Amino acid sequence: MANILVVDDEHGIRDLLWEILNDEGHQVELAENAAQARAARLRERPDLVLLDIWMPDTDGVTLLKEWSSLQLLTMPVIMMSGHATIDTAVEATKIGALAFLEKPITLQKLLKAVEQGLMRGNLRNAQAAAPQREAEVAPLGDASPAASLHVDNSPPPSQNFVLDKPLREARDEFEKAYFEYHLARESGSMTRVAEKTGLERTHLYRKLKQLGVDLTRSKRSQA
Repeated sequence: MANILVVDDEHGIRDLLWEILNDEGHQVELAENAAQARAARLRERPDLVLLDIWMPDTDGVTLLKEWSSLQLLTMPVIMMSGHATIDTAVEATKIGALAFLEKPITLQKLLKAVEQGLMRGNLRNAQAAAPQREAEVAPLGDASPAASLHVDNSPPPSQNFVLDKPLREARDEFEKAYFEYHLARESGSMTRVAEKTGLERTHLYRKLKQLGVDLTRSKRSQA
């Protein structure tokens, strides 16, 4: 689970991005302008920032330059805009932005960009921490890095379905148990569940809401 900061002055886009990224198990912080983004950057130290270019107080490129000059650009930043030119995108990339997403942002492009951004950030952190890890090898001995990590991926217990009821109710019960099973197996990842079940991710999300599946439970199992 990563800590992601979303900076956009459009309320609808902030809510949509929060919903999608939260469903993926990430902790999402929202900011509607540069002032809130500055405060969130210092307070939360995000793993990734999604930054809108056109904002009323300070535009995203200017904020990106500010972070770079203050040596605060320690996390991957993905720029977003529906009106930016190629020159603006190139400028942001030269300053230090990892990628540029054009609005309206498709679900596939968003998730791919976020995944690549987090991978880049993890690689950078691993390289920075390498000397420290080497110094700590002797005290750690042969302990496995995963020895203290316990993730409950076990599926829910099997259920006995009552067949003496209308078909629609019985089908809903089965589908709910089916999706809860796969959510548990995939640690709450909507992307992997969509791949396993063969459903488009947006359709899957609507289906889970319709069936009353508790998404927060699958997210808690990742914590």
